[in-house]
Amino acid sequence: MKLYFSRNPNPRLAVAVARYLKAEVVFEYASPQSFGEAERFRPLNPNLLLPILERPGRSLWEADAIACFLSRRAGDNFWRTDDDEPEMIRWISWGKENFVRACDTVHWERGTKLRYGIGPCEEEMVEEGLTAFRKAAKILEAELSGRAWLVGDAVSFADFRMATFLPYNDAARLPIEDYPSLKRWAEQLEEIEAWRDPFRGLTAPELPPIPG
Repeated sequence: MKLYFSRNPNPRLAVAVARYLKAEVVFEYASPQSFGEAERFRPLNPNLLLPILERPGRSLWEADAIACFLSRRAGDNFWRTDDDEPEMIRWISWGKENFVRACDTVHWERGTKLRYGIGPCEEEMVEEGLTAFRKAAKILEAELSGRAWLVGDAVSFADFRMATFLPYNDAARLPIEDYPSLKRWAEQLEEIEAWRDPFRGLTAPELPPIPG
């Protein structure tokens, strides 16, 4: 199997999962939307987005689906398959619509747009994202104040998914430090090598620097 990736947030998430699970995949840096690449990648993902897992039969795209597949293949409860599965899915669903979306909004303005010359940072959108971040972070702070991880007593995909954008906080500058339990949880994730440095040993160009 081959996992096509880049250094952007969702592909990074998929690589971190594969590394954490010690999945038997070949990693290949890709850029499906670059000139001349679309026809190669469209049969694998009609959206021309990463990550993509090329496997016998039908390719798999979307980081959550790839995480589910790799965890099940590894026989690992990282993707919960026991009674905790509904709770894990609850956090994945809520996170993507709330905490992760808020982080994405701020990162898009302060990071992605400037990296790729898409346009100026719109402070109104930053404030909108920060407002949503604070609302979601307050809920996570209360939850994490009484537990180490989001689901049960061990890390799960819900933790990885919730933290998708935190490794890019040098650009987004989200006020994580205002939430002690959330900060502790983020630092706890950084202790996991596969999360901290998923691209170690892989050939992958660095993201473009943010001007100024």
